[in-house]
Formats: sequence, structure tokens, C-alpha cells
Amino acid sequence: MLNVKVTDVREHPGDAAFLLDDGKTAVLFDTGFGFTGFAVAEKVKKALGERALDYIFLTHSHYDHALGAPYVKTYWPDAKVVAGEYAARIFAKDSAKALMRKLDREFATTCGVGEYEDLIDNLQVDIAVADGDSIKAGDMTFTVVALPGHTKCSIGFYLASEKLLVGCETLGVYDGDKTIMPSYLVGVQMALDSIAKAKALDIEYVLAPHFGILDAAQTAYYLENMAASAKETADEILAILSRGGSKEEAFAHYEKKFYHGKIKEGYPRGAMELNAGIIINLIEREFLAPQG
Repeated sequence: MLNVKVTDVREHPGDAAFLLDDGKTAVLFDTGFGFTGFAVAEKVKKALGERALDYIFLTHSHYDHALGAPYVKTYWPDAKVVAGEYAARIFAKDSAKALMRKLDREFATTCGVGEYEDLIDNLQVDIAVADGDSIKAGDMTFTVVALPGHTKCSIGFYLASEKLLVGCETLGVYDGDKTIMPSYLVGVQMALDSIAKAKALDIEYVLAPHFGILDAAQTAYYLENMAASAKETADEILAILSRGGSKEEAFAHYEKKFYHGKIKEGYPRGAMELNAGIIINLIEREFLAPQG
């Protein structure tokens, strides 16, 4: 039985924000979009009451995971933002913040949100971490696990005392049933290596991105099948491209296979389309491009 409380504090489909609380120390894992940042903060406040938020842990640098951080920090200025060293370097770049701002505003518009306060320039990391580092959060000690594949900066956080892995999209986007949507954007083999690394941990529970906490049975299924889904999908798309099929055909295959049910409910179509296009191009480069 999991001895820490996990609360879903997402505001909008596509947000990624979950609060983990052992009753003494509270850690927010990812913070959602910028335009939902204040709403996420309100949900955290409702969950904590008069208690403070102690930490904000970011799994990677994408805007739907990280941009809410400066909004949440307006409620709890002393909360420490923890992210990978690579992500910290990305957040320090004005060009990266400009792109995240553009993507956030575009998605806000599709959601019917017009003007909102722009705090994106305040996004920064207080504690930059690397693979194997330990972060002590009250009585909880998390080990940083580098899991590149979705992005180069993707990391997970392992709480050995609870056999809990706070995962990232490198492991796949899970619907809680039988569907695991691969989301490798920078490397297929890189993602497979990260999956093997995660599976080597002693895990009974996973906090899955864009879904939430998995129970023991769901965790077992996820761990057993995430590598197979990642490899099978690469093989299927490669087969389409290798026989001269179009990228549109490859996209249609990816969409039919994965974009339904819980994944469709929690993952914006625009994000799916963008990621699928990147994945198809990645598979083409990684496996079909001339070597040498």
C-alpha cells in the first residue's frame, strides 16, 4: 500500500501536475501550462490548506509540464524548483522561453483563453540535479533517474521507501488499461535504454505523466509492456516507410493505434499531431537514413 498521498491538481486536459504529500512535506511534480498555472496553484492550496508547498519537481522542459512553476511560486515563494541540469540550461535561454510562450499562448487560444498574466520570464531552477543525485524532501529521499528519449532533459524521481517511480513521457503515455503510446522525440534506442534502466528499479507504483498514480496491477502491466510498445511502434512505422508508404499513412497508423480513450481525453490533439510527426521523422532518420 502506498503510504503517501497523490492528488491530481491538473486544471485542463494536457496539463501535467500531481501533488505528492506524506503529511509533513509536499512536492508538486510538474506544473502544467502557463495559462493554467494559477488554477493549478489554487488546487494545490485547497489540498494543503494552511501548509506550505515545499518543492516543485520538473520532469523535463516542455511547456505543458514546466510553465506553471512561476505561477505556483507566487503562492509559495520558498518552494524549491528542482529540475535536471540540461533543463536548467534550457530555461535560462531567452529563445527557449520565447518558444514556450508562443506554444502556451497558441494552446490557450484553442482552449478559449484570451489574455492572461505572463510570468514565463520568471521560470528558473533553484536546484539543478543530475543522474543519481539524491533530493531529501523532509522524510522522503528521492533519487534522480536520467531518462532521455522523450527529450534529452527528461528525468524521473525514484522514492525507494515507497518503491515509487515518478516517471516521464520517455516511458510512454499510458491509458491505465492496455494502451501505451510511445513518445520518443529525440531517440528511439535512447528511449529503449531508458526504459530498461527504469525497469531495473524495484518498483511497485508509478506516477505516470498525463494520467496519475498507477495501482499495482497497472504498474506491472506498464513496466512489462512499455518497451514492447515502443519497439513495435517503431517497427510498424519503419515498415510503412520502407515499402514507400507516406508519412501521412504512418501518421494515420499511429493515430488509430493510440489516440483514443483516456489518452485522447487527456492529451490535446495538437500535441499528439506534433509529437507523431516528430516521431515519424525520427524513425526515418534513425533507421532509414544512409549511414556514414
